[in-house]
Amino acid sequence: MATSNKPISLAGPLDADVQRTAELNKFLVEAGLYESADESARREEVLGELDKIVKDWVKQLTSQRGYTDQMIEEANAVLFTFGSYRLGVHGPGADIDTLCVGPSYVNREEDFFIVLHDILAQTEEVSELQPVPDAHVPVMKFKFHGISIDLLYASVSLLVVPSDLDISQEAVLYDIDEATVRSLTGCRVADQILRLVPNIESFRTTLRCLKHWARRRGVYSNVTGFLGGVNWALLVARVCQLYPNAVPSMLVSRFFRVFTQWRWPTPVMLCAIEEEELGFPVWDPRKNPRDRTHHMPIITPAYPCMNSSYNVSTSTLRVMIEQFQFGNKICQEIEMNKASWSALFEPFNFFEAYKNYLQVDIIAEDDADLRLWKGWVESRLRQLTLKIERDTYGKLQCHPYPYEYADPSRQCAHCAFFMGLSRKEGVKIQEGQQFDIRGTVDEFRHEINMYMFWKPGMELAVSHVRRKEIPAYVFPEGYKRPRPQRHVNHQHQSDKNNTANGALTGSPDSQLKRKHDTTGIDDTEPCRSVKRASISPVHPRTLSPRSGNISDEPRSDSQQKVTSNASGGSQDSPGSGNRDQTKCSSSSHASEKSLDSVASGSKCVKMEAVCSDDVTSKHVDCISPVKDSTAPTVAVSTTLKRVAEKVVLELVGSESIGGNNAELLQIAEKDMGNVLVENLHFGGNGVPQSGLPEELELNNGIEVRSKAYAGVKSDGSQKSSLRVSLTSTA
Repeated sequence: MATSNKPISLAGPLDADVQRTAELNKFLVEAGLYESADESARREEVLGELDKIVKDWVKQLTSQRGYTDQMIEEANAVLFTFGSYRLGVHGPGADIDTLCVGPSYVNREEDFFIVLHDILAQTEEVSELQPVPDAHVPVMKFKFHGISIDLLYASVSLLVVPSDLDISQEAVLYDIDEATVRSLTGCRVADQILRLVPNIESFRTTLRCLKHWARRRGVYSNVTGFLGGVNWALLVARVCQLYPNAVPSMLVSRFFRVFTQWRWPTPVMLCAIEEEELGFPVWDPRKNPRDRTHHMPIITPAYPCMNSSYNVSTSTLRVMIEQFQFGNKICQEIEMNKASWSALFEPFNFFEAYKNYLQVDIIAEDDADLRLWKGWVESRLRQLTLKIERDTYGKLQCHPYPYEYADPSRQCAHCAFFMGLSRKEGVKIQEGQQFDIRGTVDEFRHEINMYMFWKPGMELAVSHVRRKEIPAYVFPEGYKRPRPQRHVNHQHQSDKNNTANGALTGSPDSQLKRKHDTTGIDDTEPCRSVKRASISPVHPRTLSPRSGNISDEPRSDSQQKVTSNASGGSQDSPGSGNRDQTKCSSSSHASEKSLDSVASGSKCVKMEAVCSDDVTSKHVDCISPVKDSTAPTVAVSTTLKRVAEKVVLELVGSESIGGNNAELLQIAEKDMGNVLVENLHFGGNGVPQSGLPEELELNNGIEVRSKAYAGVKSDGSQKSSLRVSLTSTA
């Protein structure tokens, strides 16, 4: 099966492109993205040992079930690899995605997750064994000789599995369930990708580069709503098809050019979607209403063709578009010899990009419990993003950061995740309009606390922290960096120029102009307790709500008024007891003070401070937000138990989105309601090209350089008073 679409350009590399490719290869090697020959050989040995284990396992089961001696002799299981290892782009320390294919009489539920699990548990070389039977694709995770393995199982409709089984053939899908189909899909997709790209080596180098870039920019994570390994592989493979004669340096540049201007939700497909007679559902927005809601469809090339990026939300799509624009800009500078490859891989300054964050603290009794508890919570964080989008009608956007952090001063097993919060660009917020997400967080906590394997000591706390309250342990130096003074890099300088020209562009990474929102905190503040008590979930109930309302309201160009209040109490979970003297005491940063107030049930206060060089503060008793009868109330989902309360917060400056992003997002949102299914070709009629603007289409085989999207002028609301309320629970 091959795509019928013509490429955008058949042009080959110039001498400068060859030179830039050599420089890129050198950079990737120096960045440590290639494993040594010794490590590569060790992986082969590990796979060989694992292959022997699963073969013996199947023979053992065959014997126990009374099959003939000949059947026992012929009994077999076959190991396949997929993912980055199969594609040849894995790096040092990467895990190996592995699929075990066994006969029809060896099942997943008992034979794989119980019998084989016990065999692995008794194997000395195996550690950190973690079965995940209820995952969308059931998997067993473990380390074998220190190498991480993700092992899947598929039982096919064969009494004897031949050693040369070709799972790319659709006959292997006969008479199996959908979970088994999903288990087989990874291998089938990897094989199809390698068949469909014009030059495998160029594909591998480009993919290795883009995956490293995505990690540096914080957009490599399928579980949190960004893109995972298979998604990046499919996007890179599509660009390789569009530029079949390009070398890696050209492909990296074209990647950003193409996907900066791609009109989502037009799908990315390597080949036409074909429907077979086996009856498995395929991605088809003409027939499936759910498929029409996908924001960034990236379709797998093997039957049954599905959207591999269904986790992407409006917020994460926005972040990725911004990062594509950043990459496109740097690549243009590299091609003009104004920047080096290292500029492309500058890490994204997440903790300087937003003014407000959600901090999700995850605590357990020991490391083993934390690994299970963290895995569960992390897998549900995407739901928190979706719920916030839902309950604020998309006006409050989340940027989940896919990295975990730990406070070395704590003595217990714990970690923390963070989400950046910002208002949606271009939405005019009337004075008094609210974003009260306490009910949203309560709903999220309730779902988290339904964890089937919950144990005493597994705790979850969600708190709202401002940029100046971000704990020091998230910074690589181990201490909080001072606020940069007009730091300007390539992205920032360009944004400044664009703004001067009337076109506001860029990402949160480029918007570091902000006012200092200093908050005065009195040592005698009643909200602060000596030690933070445990906040274990009341299983399966949630905790009482706690609010942390902070509002910013501009007074003048040089001053801002900041108010903050917090209220709430907590209820101890079973088995937690009085934990005032808990070993899990935290560092004394501001976000922990709000957690202290929840745990201790202490009286809370309202604090006001004027943000300027001359800071004054005063404390008054906590009061309910004043209701502004003239302002419309943002309705919260009827499934929530409380109606949103009115509190005020201004989100300004750093969280604004560039005009380019706003334009592309508007295009995507406009198309979201009715996917351009008339432009989708099925049954071998070709892949749609409607995802690209006309400037990038083929012109007599000669590449036409596309013009950048014109920036959208700021409408002045950027400077006006924007009042948005935000509260959270902990």
